[in-house]
Amino acid sequence: MPRTAVELEYSVEYLSILDENGDLDTELEPDIEDDQLHKMFRTMLLSRRFDERLLTLQRQGRIGTFAPVKGQEACQIGSMPAMRDSDWFLPAFREFAAMIWRGFPLAEILVFAAGYNEGAAIPEDAHDFPIAVPVASQIPHAVGVAYACQYRESDDVAIVFFGDGATSEGDFHEAMNFAGVLGSPVVFLCQDNRWAISLPRDQQSKSKTLAQKGLAYGMPCLQVDGNDILAVYAATAEAVERARNGDGPTMIECLTYRLAIHTTADDPSKYRDEEEVEKWEKLDPLPRFQNYMVERELLSDDDIDTMEDEIKDEIDQAWKDAESKIEELGGPEVMFDYVYAERPPYLEAQRQTFLELRDREEG
Repeated sequence: MPRTAVELEYSVEYLSILDENGDLDTELEPDIEDDQLHKMFRTMLLSRRFDERLLTLQRQGRIGTFAPVKGQEACQIGSMPAMRDSDWFLPAFREFAAMIWRGFPLAEILVFAAGYNEGAAIPEDAHDFPIAVPVASQIPHAVGVAYACQYRESDDVAIVFFGDGATSEGDFHEAMNFAGVLGSPVVFLCQDNRWAISLPRDQQSKSKTLAQKGLAYGMPCLQVDGNDILAVYAATAEAVERARNGDGPTMIECLTYRLAIHTTADDPSKYRDEEEVEKWEKLDPLPRFQNYMVERELLSDDDIDTMEDEIKDEIDQAWKDAESKIEELGGPEVMFDYVYAERPPYLEAQRQTFLELRDREEG
């Protein structure tokens, strides 16, 4: 018998609506209210300026290590407006832009970045998960919470963010398999920023796309220009509608780039070329979206200047509020206070040594 091709239910498509040259496919342009577009742009600008302030504070020694989101804002702020407040949001560790959209106070993010878990506290009525630092660990959680929505006959949906490096982890594949089998209402959103810390994309996987990994688990998949906020919104809205209607999960790969460092403990100049960075800087999602808003006469240069001033004041106030809370929470010695209900002698000795060394340094 001759060999025959196996027909798959789905295939991989690529979506771009607003390209880096400002060319707009009006037939694919999503219908987004003007007020919503304005909020999306302001949140993107706020995220970028907040990111810059975080980096300054870290270099000053006022906060600890964090992962900048610069360059990936469209992936996050494009997707979140497609979600309802009752839907579930599961971040990795670079989702500050999405967290801001969901209403996380800037001051609390700063408190967390300063090393205090109190800043990561989730309100009881919020459908948000805390920051997940271990790579891919949040992906099975997303399938679990989505299955819970399914079991309770709710039409709520879960969205989970992860990077290209996470697709090399077993957690990712196990979660995708369960979601496919169970038909769980979850959107898998991969921010393919081309680097898993220092490992380039072409050394992580021989797959032509990461989106196609969804094919193995029986779910539709889409590759999107991740610097095109309109395309990200359209793709996510479609995936959310499918999930909400009981048609199961979707895998979305957003092609983007990490314009900054992996974290503040990283030096990307050791492993990537400046020419590559310069190429992707020309594809920056912020000016692309700004030009679109100006072209549609939804923003003027004066509007943007006013917005910049307001955002600066908002971030300044957030840092003042964060400093006050950090002072109330106490110094770094509190890291010894929540390990055991009753601190054992050896840990007490470590705490005392730490206090003596700190006092000596400050003296």
